Order: sequence, then C-alpha cells, then structure tokens
Amino acid sequence: MRAFDRTAATRFPVAVDAALREAGWQPGRWDIKAAENWADTLRAHVSPAGHRHTVFPAAVEAWAEFGGLRVTPPGAGRHIAPTPFEIDPMHGLHLARTVADLGRALGADVCPLGQELDGQAVLVIDAHGRVYSLDATGDWYLGSDIDHAIGTLVTGTRPSRLSAARG
Repeated sequence: MRAFDRTAATRFPVAVDAALREAGWQPGRWDIKAAENWADTLRAHVSPAGHRHTVFPAAVEAWAEFGGLRVTPPGAGRHIAPTPFEIDPMHGLHLARTVADLGRALGADVCPLGQELDGQAVLVIDAHGRVYSLDATGDWYLGSDIDHAIGTLVTGTRPSRLSAARG
C-alpha cells in the first residue's frame, strides 16, 4: 500500500506537478484497462531466445496512473539537463533479456516502464516500485518510487549510477 494520497494536490513539487499536468496527468488519473492490456502483452511476449517479462503490481499501478504520458520538463535542470520521457512499457517489449539481466543483478523482478529521449534510455521499475534508467553509459537509479523517479527526470537531479556487483 502506498504511503501517500494519490489524489493529494500537494503530492509533487510545483515544477513536477506542472510538467505532469501539461502532459495530461491529473490527481486521481487511473486507466487500469490500458495497464492490464500492457501487462497481457508483456506476459505473452517471448524473445527468440526464450526470455520473458515479469509483471507485478508496482508496474501495473505506475502504468495505470502515468501510462501514455509524454512529459517534457520545463527549463534547466538542477544538476543535469532534464530529459523528456514517456511512460509506455511497450518501449521495452523487445528488451526482455536486458530487463531480466538487471533484475538478476538487483535481486528483484524488473519490468519495462517507458523510455527517455525517444529511445536513448529505457525506464524500468522493480517489484518494490524502485525506478531505473538503462542507457549506453550504464544503469541508473532514479528513485525509490515512481513519484521520486519522475521528480528526478523533471528536475534534472543527477541519478545514482548502479555499480557492478562484486563477487
């Protein structure tokens, strides 16, 4: 259960709230039908090498509330340039192995969430609700939940780089 009120007017900082509203979000937005369709499509997909996606409640909830939104951050970022992003797990449909590999490294199930910069990075969410970005330079931790991750992306807060596991 989430520790916040999904319909609270003060849920996001002003700049984040404004960017989300500009993209079409509003408090209480909830499209479970679209989220269930994405879940069914991901569950049914099998890569040529036999890799499959795992779907779990944290992903479905994020898709239901933010799915289909294309967010363009306003202005300069706090530490780095903020990046436009889209919440649509179909951008990760053909990345089942990549997503599963990250999940194994994290020790948690991971599922596609969307993309940054028209495909320059894939966004993923784990079963605990934590959000990550995977790009050509590495894997990045965006936040402990979807709200924090959206805040990181919109405000241009520098994400933390995931380090390789030491064995």
